Amino acid sequence: MKICVFGAASDRIDSVYIEKVEEMGLLLAQRGHSLVFGAGKNGVMGAAARGFTKGGGKITGIIPHFFKEESIEAIYDKCDEMIYTESMRERKKKMEDLAEAFIIAPGGIGTFEEFFEVLTLKQLGRHSKPLALYNIDNYYNELNNLVNHATKQGFIRENCAMLFETFSEFEPMIEYIENKSDTRFNVHDLKDG
Repeated sequence: MKICVFGAASDRIDSVYIEKVEEMGLLLAQRGHSLVFGAGKNGVMGAAARGFTKGGGKITGIIPHFFKEESIEAIYDKCDEMIYTESMRERKKKMEDLAEAFIIAPGGIGTFEEFFEVLTLKQLGRHSKPLALYNIDNYYNELNNLVNHATKQGFIRENCAMLFETFSEFEPMIEYIENKSDTRFNVHDLKDG
């Protein structure tokens, strides 16, 4: 299965995130999965790629040309396939199209945006791929609180909770990813408008 991992590109984060995601990458590769990611060498992105490399998994990196040209981010140089795009929007679309499942590891603004885009597309019935938040060290507790608050206030329908799962441990998360049936949702059951 091609699993897209979204996560931080920065190394200026606690090492617990790096270690857990690198271990996750190794275990996913050993289970026969491949990685689709944003091609970054550092942070959580680099950790996922290093884990997949150690586990012998195939890696597809996707990054805009300007990241390389303007030295915005160090690029992981052990990808089996590197795809360059013209824009961030094209990068995300390519990752979304190639992925069969999504794991949202800890990250910042870009990762939040990627999560909410994939979640919105799922709510709108554009895909039905498994979507998991990897809640290392309770990182996503406040994000879940925000979603729950918005639901209580009527901004999000309650049944949207079935669109993603949050996991603190790897094993139940991979069980969900590998065994989640490809269920199509009726957009009218998930969105008002």
